[in-house]
Amino acid sequence: MTETTFSGNRGLQLEEPLIFEIGCAGRSGVDLPAVPPVTADRLGGCARKAATGLPDLSEPQVVRHYTRLSQKNYGIDSGFYPLGSCTMKHNPRLGEKMARLPGFADLHPLAPASTIQGALEVIDTLAHWLTTLTGLPAVAMSPAAGAHGEWCGLMAIRAYFEDKGQGHRRRVLVPESAHGTNPASAALCGMTVDPIPATEAGRVDLAALKAKLGDDVACLMLTNPNTCGLFEIEVLEIAQAVHAAGAFFYCDGANFNAVVGRVRVADLGVDAMHINLHKTFATPHGGGGPGAGPTVLSAALAPYAPLPRVVTAENGQRMLAEHDRDLPGELPFGRVKAFHGQFGVMVRALAYVLGMGGDGLAAASGDAVLNANYLLARLGDALSASFDGPCMHECLFDDRFLAGTGVSTLDFAKALIDEGYHPMTMYFPLVVHGALLMEPTESESKETLDQFIGVVRALAARAKTGDAEPFKQAPRLTPRRRLDETLAARTPVLRWKAGS
Repeated sequence: MTETTFSGNRGLQLEEPLIFEIGCAGRSGVDLPAVPPVTADRLGGCARKAATGLPDLSEPQVVRHYTRLSQKNYGIDSGFYPLGSCTMKHNPRLGEKMARLPGFADLHPLAPASTIQGALEVIDTLAHWLTTLTGLPAVAMSPAAGAHGEWCGLMAIRAYFEDKGQGHRRRVLVPESAHGTNPASAALCGMTVDPIPATEAGRVDLAALKAKLGDDVACLMLTNPNTCGLFEIEVLEIAQAVHAAGAFFYCDGANFNAVVGRVRVADLGVDAMHINLHKTFATPHGGGGPGAGPTVLSAALAPYAPLPRVVTAENGQRMLAEHDRDLPGELPFGRVKAFHGQFGVMVRALAYVLGMGGDGLAAASGDAVLNANYLLARLGDALSASFDGPCMHECLFDDRFLAGTGVSTLDFAKALIDEGYHPMTMYFPLVVHGALLMEPTESESKETLDQFIGVVRALAARAKTGDAEPFKQAPRLTPRRRLDETLAARTPVLRWKAGS
């Protein structure tokens, strides 16, 4: 039984009501000047007829409320984040400091180019690093996130075929283990999605891929390393077959952190790839953003890259190409975002790249793969690995080790919360039943991983004793017990009402 207290607090774990429940009419944390009387209605009859409904609070109440909420959140600054396919790594504070410099943080996107040469140099320098690391000659810097970058690459591919009189190429081949954004991005571009099955080894079925190639195929969208944490060992033959069919090879770069500094994707035959700056280059990740998804492009696709682009004028000054007429002989397909992309994320990413250098980036990807294989080796006899052999940056297990225990993947993950860990990714990729996907990243020490391994092994041993009830009740030590997440998703309560 969990001991209760009169206050509802448990030591330093403080019970916190909704902010609407704290408010008291007439209370204020700031003095504002009186509003002058309005003599003319400038709102077209849309003036508010009732109070806003916001709570009245003092400054200490506001500060304490949000501080207490922050203490209930699990973050990378709190502990190890074993989420797979998410790369929740440590973000160096140097990058945060750089992004907050007044010369970067206070810029207006409509400032004259002559006054923002430093900012344009940041974008251009980061673009140089991205093209150098991938071996591809061009990059669109403005996409705001990974899926946005996918869409950007596909739009460039579509623009290419339309320009070449091959607009009928609208079929996109997508492996069944792909990120869900891949088929969504293709559909958003007006493409038809055609799935490619995987082999028992967790990789693309090359024979099935070749059988689906035809003169209506625009591209293959392949994640490499894939979502099972495996490198596509037949990637060169895959690229050759796709190109022979007159199609492009789009690589989902969400897992670029596993190979950066070690593999140039252009050497694998890749024509386009988005790069998640918020994963590979340690900018903030989670909580809905911010993100950035620059998209590198081959020489064939480069003329169709979107606007705006940073170009260098004859006098050496960097300028933004905003219109088709600024780029003679090129056919940009349009814009993908207002202004110039997620500039603050670019500053953080460049700070990370310059801090690491080429050798540091290669060491980081190597350590990410090493850490994942360490987890795989140390947990392989306690859990059930989904595929034979080593993995790349993340290791994948399934629920076979829980067979007959009465404990589900969800139960196992919830029990981790009571042990002080955010659960690993569950039930993804969908091609593996009861999946548990773990990505330790390069920034975690052996001691941290050993502690996590000890917890997972202990939970697995307990589950195998048949004592399922504690798992069904977990988490028991959190401010809120287990929620019915399915019900919450289907019937969300998005508005607070007094007395509810």
